[in-house]
Amino acid sequence: MTASRPQLETNLRQLLKEFTAGDPMRAGVLWTNLSLRELSRRLAAMGTPASRRTIRRLLRRLGLGRRTARKKKTMGHHPDRNAQFENIARLRQEYLDAGDPVISIDTKKKELLGNFHRPGTTFTQQTVETNDHDFGTAGQGKFIPHGIFDVARGHAHINLNTSHDTGELCCDSVALWWEEHGRNAYPQAQRLLILCDGGGSNSATQYLFKEDLQRLANRLGIEIRVAHYPPYCSKHNPIEHRVFPHVTRACQGIIFHSLEIAKQFIARTKTNTGLHMTVGILDKVYATGRKCAAEFKTTMKILFDDHLPKWNYRAIPESS
Repeated sequence: MTASRPQLETNLRQLLKEFTAGDPMRAGVLWTNLSLRELSRRLAAMGTPASRRTIRRLLRRLGLGRRTARKKKTMGHHPDRNAQFENIARLRQEYLDAGDPVISIDTKKKELLGNFHRPGTTFTQQTVETNDHDFGTAGQGKFIPHGIFDVARGHAHINLNTSHDTGELCCDSVALWWEEHGRNAYPQAQRLLILCDGGGSNSATQYLFKEDLQRLANRLGIEIRVAHYPPYCSKHNPIEHRVFPHVTRACQGIIFHSLEIAKQFIARTKTNTGLHMTVGILDKVYATGRKCAAEFKTTMKILFDDHLPKWNYRAIPESS
């Protein structure tokens, strides 16, 4: 039997306010993580029994619905943020109009190799059993997926490595993409635009990455321009929203027992809008703790832009 609606609604509000009182960040906002079954039990204890269907209807009237937290609040706002976005948009269009390659690069989250649980479901005849703890020592270590997204062609290439995420790995990954895909796709290109975040292996503040970039320009024989996204803006990097979510979907529920299995399923990534994927393996071991050569800053052929030079610069091949 359902209690009178006014009293029932009053008691429900009281239950919800108990959560509000313990959350100073959302004072005055009604919310709860209790299930409908638990709310029904507590309302019955308060002398106002109600079915789950009735409670759901009351919650809807109060404006409460099932929601998950969203990553929307920025952790910072750099004063040059908009200026750099405008600069990236201008450079990107300039290169695309000229038929020159524009790539977006980043490193996806590291994954454990071995019989470890991964999120997602699959259709199976039997239950898939994995280790009950994610201890890396119980497997074959981790692998690093470094991605390159060709903005104009809608092609993504991911190189897998089981070593360390360094600037050298980043540049080798770009070189492998260029040798296997970029050179044939852009046979007349004399320059390349790289869009990337400002931290990690391609840090905007480290001269070590610029030294590796100079070697890359020498190796490919073309000018390489880098445009970094401002701090706290990595989600705007094209590869973050045009490639990586689809890779995650293609690999959901797959246990990465080996690097070959990871390669096989990542390569299956595709979308209805034309994204196609290739995957390679970088066998090289990359050392950590490397230092920039003492004379590099005085001998480098890195040209910094007059406008926002910390985020925009070019590596000129020494052979040119």
